[in-house]
Amino acid sequence: MNIQRAGFVGLGLMGAPMAANLVLKGWAVTAWNRSPGALDYLRQLGGSGADSVVQLRDEPVIVFMLPDLAYIEEAASGLLESWKSAPPAAGTAVVVMSSVSPTSVKAFGQRVREASSGHAVVVDAPVSGGTNGAIDGTLAIMAGADHEADFRRLLPLFEAMGTTVRLLGPLGAGSLAKACNQLVVGTTTAALAEAAELAERSGVDVAALYEVLSGGLAGSRVLDQVGPRMARKDYTPTGPAKFMHKDLSFVVESADTAGSAAPMARAGVELYAELKRQGLGDQDLAVVRQTISNLSRMGAVSAAEGTSS
Repeated sequence: MNIQRAGFVGLGLMGAPMAANLVLKGWAVTAWNRSPGALDYLRQLGGSGADSVVQLRDEPVIVFMLPDLAYIEEAASGLLESWKSAPPAAGTAVVVMSSVSPTSVKAFGQRVREASSGHAVVVDAPVSGGTNGAIDGTLAIMAGADHEADFRRLLPLFEAMGTTVRLLGPLGAGSLAKACNQLVVGTTTAALAEAAELAERSGVDVAALYEVLSGGLAGSRVLDQVGPRMARKDYTPTGPAKFMHKDLSFVVESADTAGSAAPMARAGVELYAELKRQGLGDQDLAVVRQTISNLSRMGAVSAAEGTSS
């Protein structure tokens, strides 16, 4: 990777600023996105657009930042067929930076190896830090690579988008680390939502409560970032809340594989499934407060009906 050149697939809320930072750091980026309009800003910065993912076949590294592995596999299908006909250069890297199943990404790595005649490797490198971290280039990047040399070759790429970059183990380890990250973020956000509803329904100002909590042991980066939105009931999406249900499902899947108990993750899966059932999945993660509020209202109605009967 002496030439800092990369393909980039997926210019959503996270992918667009990540690709932009690569361009701003001197990378020659050619991107593909399902909605062509998202390419305009990247072109203004000096990046290029591709008409298809297949056009990225000769890039030394191709980053995928799509919602889940199923989307990545669909987008990469033509690319893999192209590599079956004419393998890419040895050392080509496919970098999965989305939150995906630790188990499934290993199987994807095997398919990529087979399709490329062993010339391409998959490295999973999911991120944490939200849209602000993506914009500022301060993401935490958790990587899994079967060979440390592959990770080392990709360090310049990662360091153009993040400030905390770690190799956690072989392929899949990055996704497992992200699952653990989401376990903490998802359950902490849910606890903040419960605290907010309990406080407000008891006559306590939520913003004042959060200010006090932030100065004690309950203080956290989750509280700092999500708390103000939750207190204002501002659910403008910085990332769809529905993805937390998927991510916590990966925690449960991994826990079952490892034989590890995961009571908080299982409770979180149920709560975020309820969030989706309430039609709130496209709003910000802070909207879990509205989920709790709706559950409280339904509980009050049920109690009232029980009393009247």
